[in-house]
Parts: sequence; structure tokens; C-alpha cells
Amino acid sequence: MRYEVDFLVVGSGIAGLSFALKVAPFGKVCILTKGDAAEGSTRYAQGGIAAVMYDSDSFDKHIHDTLVAGDGICDREVVEMTIREAPDRIRELVQYGVNFDRDGHGEKFDLHREGGHSEFRILHHKDNTGEEIERGLLEAARRHPNIEIKERQFAIDIITQHHLGQRVTKHTPGIECYGVYALDCDTNRIDTYLAKVTLLATGGMGNVYSTTTTPVISTGDGVAMVHRARGVLSDLEFMQFHPTSLYNPAEKPAFLITEALRGAGAVLKDRDGHEFMQKYDSRLSLAPRDIVARAIDNEMKLSGKDYLYLDARGIGRKHLIEGFPTIYAKCLSIGIDITRDMIPIRPAAHYQCGGIKVDRNGESSIKHLYAAGECSCTGLHGGNRLASNSLLEAVVYAHNAALSAIDVIKGVPFKSEVPDWNAEGMVLNEEMVLITQTKRELQEIMWNYVGIVRSDLRLQRAFDRLNLIFRETEDLYNRSVLTEPLSELRNLIACSYLIIKMARARRKNVGLHYSLDLIEKKV
Repeated sequence: MRYEVDFLVVGSGIAGLSFALKVAPFGKVCILTKGDAAEGSTRYAQGGIAAVMYDSDSFDKHIHDTLVAGDGICDREVVEMTIREAPDRIRELVQYGVNFDRDGHGEKFDLHREGGHSEFRILHHKDNTGEEIERGLLEAARRHPNIEIKERQFAIDIITQHHLGQRVTKHTPGIECYGVYALDCDTNRIDTYLAKVTLLATGGMGNVYSTTTTPVISTGDGVAMVHRARGVLSDLEFMQFHPTSLYNPAEKPAFLITEALRGAGAVLKDRDGHEFMQKYDSRLSLAPRDIVARAIDNEMKLSGKDYLYLDARGIGRKHLIEGFPTIYAKCLSIGIDITRDMIPIRPAAHYQCGGIKVDRNGESSIKHLYAAGECSCTGLHGGNRLASNSLLEAVVYAHNAALSAIDVIKGVPFKSEVPDWNAEGMVLNEEMVLITQTKRELQEIMWNYVGIVRSDLRLQRAFDRLNLIFRETEDLYNRSVLTEPLSELRNLIACSYLIIKMARARRKNVGLHYSLDLIEKKV
């Protein structure tokens, strides 16, 4: 099947939906999402969205906190732009129907504080903020007559000059995007979607690791597609590990214990019930995530234990149950009453700070291809994302991309000569074990060798093993009918390669990149 739309959006989280709602008055919009429309990283965001809303806080303080967390390599102009735009974007979310918690009088927003923040500035909806944002935006998008949402449609490749028979390399000037090829997951048919403008809002790549808080659909699809299309990518060595996921090995993804719980007074403790963060940072349990995650990792290695504790008992029963109902119910379901018991926690892969390199308008190095949200690299996060800046970045860049796309679309024709996907001669591979076992092996390699703490030897071993996995998988791909599991595996391998490559090139410990060799050599 062939389709033509003015605006093509891949992904249905906060970035994709915000963009779609803003461009819909100017043309036909199609949103492709490989799972259910409500399923994605946005839905799982517990903490909230950071913004300066009242005089007790200031833009300068939020800018400073972001720059400090980013460890000196944020793009300052991007930081200032994003944070100063935040109040306007918050007001738009409210207009779309998103409900944020308010104080007892209902006049002001009830604000949380999280690690790395000097003030209370986190807007939230209890401890399921992302779910509320997703609900509000999705309902607004479904009401709009110009927006079509197509579920279980898996974008496979960006269509460029390569698909017209031209040789495209990373040095080719003027690479253009004409749309995407997408797999209909129900029929296994690959359709052609031609678009004047395409936005990638495909989320992150947390599933390159064996332990992650991200949903199972977070397989780096957007980044991998841009990599294959020879677009520019940046800063993928900066993978953020959330310090506190619930230790429950049988469950995937790992359940997130929001940083707002520490902001409310929860304290990290070792297996003997003693606090330990004083050994690592004066901000204790509210230090930035990279510092806290490394501290927990080190304490686990010193003790030989698989988990530590988060003690929330001092917060008070009423506040815990009413302010953190999702966490309370989840822990209770596995026999942990957080009003009486400490919560077993361990770090988990959580957020990629790098991705598809974009300009201030959200446009990538490939013409007419935009990216927003976790799959993009704007320069806001630097070496380490400040808590609750991710939803903010997504909505700000969706706004800027929409303004640019509305202007650009006037002079862009459809590329009707693009051929349909050619699957002639391929056979359906029935040995799923080849894919599932390779995926499991890949995730263990990345967790053990390219995790919170790295070394030159670990990175080399990961690269060598990944090379073998890549060759085996490409051989399978070149003779098989394309399926969702096979495509996801290829994307995970591409993302793993990029993380390792950029980690090996980073010869200084900064932010989330931490190598034992760089400590010893004082590089």
C-alpha cells in the first residue's frame, strides 16, 4: 500500500502528539506507532515536568541547575531557550486537557523537587505524570479531524535518495527524507508512506541493556534508521541509569521509583540500613543521577549484593499513600509496605541523553526530517540529563519543529517516483530462538561491559562480541522476510555499536561516561 500525507509522525508520545496537534490545522497528519498509541516512554514518566512557574524560583536557577547536571558540556543557548519557553508550553498542555496537581486552594500548581534541582519546580500528577500527559494529548489528537493514528505500524527505514538508486554516504550533501517504509505488524506487509515532512519521535534505546525502566518497545528505532540513512548522531555514550528501580528480577521493564520520592525525604541506605551518600556527594540522596547511580553501583560491588535500599518511612504514611499511590500499590503487590518497609532498589538503564543531532528547530542533518523527544540530541542535557527536563525538552522542540515544518511544507512536493519495498526472494524465518537468544546475549554484553562504569578492555570486548552478532544477524536479515523482532534486533545492534563507538572516542570522564582507565591516567 502507498500513502501520501503532509506531515508524517513516527511515535505517539508527548513529542509526536504535541507536534501533530500544532501542524494539523495546516495539512493532513498521520501518526505511526508500532504498539498501541498510549504505549511508550511518556506514559511511564512518574516524576513530572520541570518549569519555572512562580517568583520563588527563577530562570537563572533552572539554567544553572541544568548546566551543572550536564557537567559543562550543555549548549548554553539551547538551555536558556528551552527553560525560558517552559511556562508557555506548560500552559498549552493544560489547554489540551492535561491536569497537573494543585495546592489545597486549587490556585497554584503543587511542585515537587528532585535530584539536582535547587528549587521546587516539578509539575506533576501524583506519581503518574506521564500517563496523565499521554491521556490528555492522545484524547485531543483523536478528536482532531486532520489527524489519523495508525497503531501497530513499525517504521523500518527512512526513504532517501538511496532508494532512488543513488549512492548515499555520510559525506553526501543534501540528503533528503521522502517518508518511511513501515511494517504492518498484523499483516507483515511493508507499506510506503510518502510525506512532505517527517518527524521522528521514536523514544529511546533502553532495551540495549538487560535491566531497564523503559518499555519493551524502546529499541532505538529512530536512531538506527538515521544511522542507516547516514544522518548525524551525537553523544550516545551518555546513557543515563536511573539510580532507583524496584529490585524485582522477574519483572521487565524494571519498575521505576521516581526521584520525587527522594525529593520528599526518602534516603538511600545500604543493606545494613546505614546511609552512605555522604561518602560521595554533599547533596546526599539528591545529588544528580550520574553521581547517585555510580555510588549505588560502587556500594553494590563492595558488598557483593544485588540491591540496596531506599528508606521512605520518614515521609509519613498519609503523604506516601496519597502522593505516591502508584509506587505504594506496586510495592504492596509484591509484599512491600513502603510505610513500614524499606524499598529494595538498584540502578537501571533509563534515558539516552544523545541521539539524532538537531538544530534549534528540531531539524536533523537530513532535509525535511525532524526529531524530538528522547531520540533527539538538542544539546540541552550535555553529559547528564537533569531530572524532569526530558518532558520539557520534548514539548519545546515539538513546538519549534512544528513552526518550522508549517513554513517548510509550502515548497515541498511528494517524491512519487519512490519505489515500493522489495521483498522478492525472501523466506519467513521460523527459528525465533535465533533472534531471542541473540537479543539476550546483546543485552548482557552491554550491561556488563558498557554500563555505569566502563574501561578500555570492557569496551573492546563488547565491540569484538558485537561484531560477531552483527554479522550473524545481517546474514539472517539478508535472506529473511522482515519481521518486527528481527527489525528490532538490528536496531538494537546498531545502537549498541554507536554507544560503544562514541564511548571509545570520549577520552575524558564527563557526565554519564565514566571509565576506570581515564581515572588512572588522569586524562
